Amino acid sequence: MAYFLAADGGTESLRVRIYDINGVCVASHAEPYETTFSPGARAEQNPEDWWICLCKASRASLAEAGLAGEQIDAMAYATTSCTVVALDKAGKPLRPALLWMDVRADQEAEAVLATGDARLRLNSDGAGPVSAEWMIPKALWIKRNEPDVYDAAATICEYQDYLTLRLTGERCASLNNVGLRWHYANRDGGWAESLVTALGMPDLVEKWPARVAAPGEVVGSLTPDAAEALGLTPKTKLVQGGADALIGMIGLGVSQPGQLCLITGSSHLQFGVTEKPFHAPGMWGAYADIVYPGRHIVEGGQTSTGSIINWLRRFVGGEFDIDEMNRKAAALPPGSEGLVVQDHFQGNRTPYTDARSRGAITGLTLAHEPHHVFRAIMEGISMGTRAILDSFAKGGYEGSEMVAGGGATNSDLFMQIHADTAGIPVRIPASTDGPTLGSAILAAHGAGYFATIDEGIAAMVKPGRVIEPNPKAVQAYEEIYARYLALYPALSGALAR
Repeated sequence: MAYFLAADGGTESLRVRIYDINGVCVASHAEPYETTFSPGARAEQNPEDWWICLCKASRASLAEAGLAGEQIDAMAYATTSCTVVALDKAGKPLRPALLWMDVRADQEAEAVLATGDARLRLNSDGAGPVSAEWMIPKALWIKRNEPDVYDAAATICEYQDYLTLRLTGERCASLNNVGLRWHYANRDGGWAESLVTALGMPDLVEKWPARVAAPGEVVGSLTPDAAEALGLTPKTKLVQGGADALIGMIGLGVSQPGQLCLITGSSHLQFGVTEKPFHAPGMWGAYADIVYPGRHIVEGGQTSTGSIINWLRRFVGGEFDIDEMNRKAAALPPGSEGLVVQDHFQGNRTPYTDARSRGAITGLTLAHEPHHVFRAIMEGISMGTRAILDSFAKGGYEGSEMVAGGGATNSDLFMQIHADTAGIPVRIPASTDGPTLGSAILAAHGAGYFATIDEGIAAMVKPGRVIEPNPKAVQAYEEIYARYLALYPALSGALAR
């Protein structure tokens, strides 16, 4: 039996899972790490924590599976995307990493858009805005605000690339991340040199990893020190992964043109697969070859989703029984008895791409209880997804169902609300941990067990259940959705930004 080690470096923890060649998970272990939040929508993490957690989780998973390191043929991982790291010549972090949800670089994002560079066509067909989450705005923020750090940085990269450097000693970036967030054009010139030159930092290209590898490509073998730290051997191949949500598409089996994918967690991401590139306002992409060779990906996303529910948990305090909250919320009618939530608690990614937008709970009365707010949050998040799917449809891309993965799939209510607000079925595969299963498929492909990623999907992704929309609820949500859409223009000038 062949085994593969897969990791998912998420917002709150790093999880390692070990899969066999049939897609069966034989071990799983997660290690949490801290995020530091500060005013100005700032969020930072310590890169050393990622490494420590990877080592601990790898060894714990091997012990749970009863496997020796030499039994692991290959490993791959998915991580948060746009989590930017500045490293010195020795590969040591010069400052905490700017987490993906850190949107302090909003002015820098505006500066990127103001260049009018041709690479910006990926941002709503050139209309923008550019997201403050992305690599170039964050690098520009470091240059403007921490010039000593910028000048000392031998490497500016992402979470994914930091682990790759620690594991193999190679400065190698994923085509998935650079095509998605660095304005890298795989079929048209590579790095966005004209863009960074216009911003006054042409040397940024030299600070980026010199090598770019596509998902499924072998980066190299583990160094002896890295292998020892993880409990593996230097014979273990490191196969390129990428952004957690995009690798999650592979693990959920979303690979064919016309399919829609919904990745849930601290944030939501929506993706579609297309053979031909197209660009439209309110969506990002299409990105060439970043997941599957010869195919393009269209994208939408919500910055805060599951993290809003975690906020409510902290806000309510005391005992927060999620099962009881789901039960009470399920008994409420659509609309949560008058509540409508704008889900922009950490800004809006799409369709508005407004880092300064903020969340709101409207329609509150003294009769409302926490479970009303709980359901209203799920409805606001789901209607945010609907708004993104509508922007896809305006651009000419429609899907007949959504394939969902991630933590929100544990709530039948949440998934039902998604089906009802979008008006299409939600399909949930047997394994909803898309990033780790997707990483395992890439590892198996890179190790030579499957000729293509599609072959790996056919062998390792298993079917699950389908949640159909409720026609009465679909009709009820049409009026509520109209009220949701009215919130953004009404509140954008009223809320503190």
